[in-house]
Amino acid sequence: MQFLELVLKNFGPYTGTQTINLRPEKDGNPSPVILFGGMNGGGKTTLLDAIRLALYGGRAQCSTRGNLSYSDFLNQSINRHTPALEDTRVELIFEQVQDDKLTQFKIVRYWKKLDIKDSLSILIYSEVVNDWWSDKAITNTWDEYIETLLPVGISNLFLFDGEQVKELAELETPPEFVIGAIKSLLGLELAERLAVDLEILASRKRKEIAGKKDLAALEKIEQTFKTITAEIDLVKEKQASLKNELDKAETNQKQASEKFIYQGGKIAADRSKLDQQLNDYTDRAETTRQSMIELASNTLPLALISPLLTAAKTQAETEASQQQAQIAQNVIQQRSDRLLNYIAEISLNPQQLDRIQDFIRQENRELEQQAAPDSPPWLNADNNSIQQLENLLSYQIQAQQTLAAEKIAEIKNIETEIDFTDRQIAAAASPEAYEKLEAEVRNAQKLVAIAAAAYESTNNRIAELNKELEKTQKELESYSSEYITIRNSQHVIGSIAKAQATLKLFKEKLTLKKLNKLEIEITDCFRYLLHKTDLVHRVAIDTDTFSLSIYDPEGKPVPKHRLSAGEKQLLAIAFLWGLARVSGRQLPVAIDTPLGRLDSSHRNNLVERYFPSASHQVILLSTDTEIRKVEYDKLQELEAIARSYLLNYDSAKRQTTVEPGYFWD
Repeated sequence: MQFLELVLKNFGPYTGTQTINLRPEKDGNPSPVILFGGMNGGGKTTLLDAIRLALYGGRAQCSTRGNLSYSDFLNQSINRHTPALEDTRVELIFEQVQDDKLTQFKIVRYWKKLDIKDSLSILIYSEVVNDWWSDKAITNTWDEYIETLLPVGISNLFLFDGEQVKELAELETPPEFVIGAIKSLLGLELAERLAVDLEILASRKRKEIAGKKDLAALEKIEQTFKTITAEIDLVKEKQASLKNELDKAETNQKQASEKFIYQGGKIAADRSKLDQQLNDYTDRAETTRQSMIELASNTLPLALISPLLTAAKTQAETEASQQQAQIAQNVIQQRSDRLLNYIAEISLNPQQLDRIQDFIRQENRELEQQAAPDSPPWLNADNNSIQQLENLLSYQIQAQQTLAAEKIAEIKNIETEIDFTDRQIAAAASPEAYEKLEAEVRNAQKLVAIAAAAYESTNNRIAELNKELEKTQKELESYSSEYITIRNSQHVIGSIAKAQATLKLFKEKLTLKKLNKLEIEITDCFRYLLHKTDLVHRVAIDTDTFSLSIYDPEGKPVPKHRLSAGEKQLLAIAFLWGLARVSGRQLPVAIDTPLGRLDSSHRNNLVERYFPSASHQVILLSTDTEIRKVEYDKLQELEAIARSYLLNYDSAKRQTTVEPGYFWD
């Protein structure tokens, strides 16, 4: 099946007649995506409802119908500016292979304000006359005919919106429409219907052959059977209501716990621990301060006069050097005198003697200048004192300063911890507020326990009723075997029992076989859409509840809560995609608000891998925040977009017009 054209006339926000080309081709080449852009409330969902309405009429599962009757829904769908005598119309043209050739069908539904009753016409295009002609036979049996093309039970697998995906992503077990679609696809629905038909046939046979007394007993048992079945339905309804109450109670408990933590309840509960921490920090601070006092009583204060000590050291060294120069001067003077006497004895010539004497006098003057102090010595420090002063300046003071800096840093850190702990204690709830918060948490926990107990009691009651129902069924079987004497009826009932056993076994094996194929398809789709290829190795489906379980490459289950919101949505899409692929039907896919909660990587995977491959025709209904310019450009790059339309909504007139292009065209 392939949609070719959608015509809306005075339908929802669409005023007048607006024709939309849906052919998935561009320049003669296949391109699957038909893109509609529109803001919220601009008429995107209305387009999807129009397709559903055209196909299924009163059976259509339209988003805005709710509990309205079909006539009320049709009246609600009429555009507010439509004249009283003008009709509202929805037309859908699609092509489908019929009798081994491609045939075009046109569905026309129209109604008026004055007569809220839709009229249906099915037209088939004739190439012979190059025009449409009405097919009365198909029109009269359209509900049965469309079931052969796109059964309403599986239509939600192909025509779905983001809310359905969101619901499917959050639920532990699939909703009823998905379970119904699974059963329909797997052939389980037919098997269940056949089992019911066999039971009805067996019941009729029992009534036919039973005497008056036997018939009364049999009818009593059957009445018991109906009573138990009705009670099971009532308990299940109550169970659903209690489940809602349990969910609300759990939500309230969560909120109470969050409030308890946020408003200081947890801190108040840990008050004694915080007080102990504060005492520990205070003791450490006092110990560190004592250490700093000891440092201050040692040589550390001398660091304040380090320049003076350095000057004293320099003065002491200078005085010592002058003393040494004076001693050396006396020794050299004596040696110079001896040298001059010796030179006089060897009778040098006068010129040489004068030159030697001048040199010696010059040396003596320089030595005298070196030994002569600028000022009189006043320290008179010995070498040992100078060495102690050197050790004090070079080592002891520096070591004391380093240790003092460490102690200062330590006391700052401790004071920071003390301030933080003080703030925590200050933020703690008062005893009265703490008791109130704690009471709210306890009360919420109590309500959860009560709701859980009530919900569990319904489970137990359903189990008891199922046992009674099974017992009643056995009574029916024993009654038939004990009282029915007519061989033909015995043969029929016996054959029905065998057929039911065979049907049950067939259903179980068929379920396993079909679900195995479905698991493979869903796994392949999920892994294909994920950017974490190592997250999932296999997706399994429970044969009773049809819930999904995920296993990693090591065969360990992956809890669903570990998945991000985007990964859950991809799993839901993979579920629907896998079901559509298992159906084996070449059908269009329409998706409303497809990228609601996905991050950038998941968006890219969906845009690149799902939209171009979901079907031969993919109708996307998106806001500007879902398929943004980057996703739009990517689809254009992949040559996936055949046509794009912008739903231009006039809020003043509350009207929408369909224009070619997209938000960024």
